[in-house]
Amino acid sequence: MLLLSAVLISIALAAYVVSPLLAATSPSREGAVPIDVTPQADLKRRRLVVYENIQDLEFEYKAGKIARQDYESLRENYTAEAAELMLASQEVERPVLSEDAFIEREVAARRARRKPGPPAEEYRCPKCGFENPLPVKFCGECGAPIAARKRKS
Repeated sequence: MLLLSAVLISIALAAYVVSPLLAATSPSREGAVPIDVTPQADLKRRRLVVYENIQDLEFEYKAGKIARQDYESLRENYTAEAAELMLASQEVERPVLSEDAFIEREVAARRARRKPGPPAEEYRCPKCGFENPLPVKFCGECGAPIAARKRKS
């Protein structure tokens, strides 16, 4: 009886200890922070690692732990790697810029297809001649009131 209760307590304790490990590997974790696995994030992470390596190298050289020749060759390698990562980051970001250009073109095309509004003459300031955006009650340039003219239908 004593042995049976000891085994049951051991099994319960083992399940209690292992349960957080099993919960961490399950795909449906509610409180988990998502890991950004985009190419941009990966390149940024790798660049930060290289920058930290350069800082560590500087510290160790100043502390006298590394010979001058080794320091110079390692610094050159790290700098070249950082430059490659920066170029790769720029190449990854280029399609984003082209997507922005695409969006701008679409917006311009939709604006061109819009129905034309009232002529700009209706909102031209009689005092300074400034063409105000539609519709306004006061001139955006001088502040003079703009009387709404009745449209002919």
